[in-house]
This record gives sequence, structure tokens and C-alpha cells, in this order.
Amino acid sequence: MARARVDGRELAAIFAGGFIGAIARVALADAWPARAAHWPWATFVANIAGALALGCFAAALHDRTPVPSYRLRFLGTGFCGALTTFSTMQLELLRMLDAGDDALAASYALASIVAGLAVVALGTAVVRRVRARAVTA
Repeated sequence: MARARVDGRELAAIFAGGFIGAIARVALADAWPARAAHWPWATFVANIAGALALGCFAAALHDRTPVPSYRLRFLGTGFCGALTTFSTMQLELLRMLDAGDDALAASYALASIVAGLAVVALGTAVVRRVRARAVTA
């Protein structure tokens, strides 16, 4: 069996992006502390902002040949991966359900998924439209 080659520069890019994304995530959590029976704004904003950024980064980087792997690892895997937090969203949903806040949990889950998909599409479309205008100008 062939052993996978580890690229230290890619790991460094992931680490650096992850550090910045994690710091931004902590700043949001400090700005909007979670409260029982309330909408978890910090997680919601982090996940939506991360989805928007990922849509922009993916369109900007994946449409190039070849894909600049260090930028993709820094921005996508590192920054967006650390900024967004699906696991925290799951815990918040479980807390809402345990507290009997079924409607809040359902609306939070639905809004997170719908808004996340919408902003990924929006970010991708905006970057591609800007690029198309730049090429035709």
C-alpha cells in the first residue's frame, strides 16, 4: 500500500486559516453569548458568513486552472472550516429539543440550512458575474 505524502505547506496553510477562522468564531461567541430558549445568533451568523465566504472562495479558486491548493486550504479548509460550526449547531438544537422548544429548534435548523445554501449560491454567482464582467470589459 502506498503511503500518502504530507505537504507541510498545505498543513501550514490550513493551520493559519484555521487560526484566523477560530479567532473570528470566538469573537462572535463573545459578542453574542448563547442564552437558553433564544436564537443562537453567534453560531447562526458564523455559519452563514462561512457559507457565503466558502461560496465566494470556491468560485474564485475552483474556476482557475490549476487550482491554487495553498489558497484553497487556507481559505476553504482552514478559515471557513474553523469559522463554521456544525457541531455547535447540533448541540444547540439538542438543547432546544430537550427544553421543549421544538418550534425554535425546527426554525433554527431550517433557517440555517436554507440560508446556508442560499448564500453559497449567492457568493458563487456574484464572483462569477464579477469575473465575467471583468473579462468582457
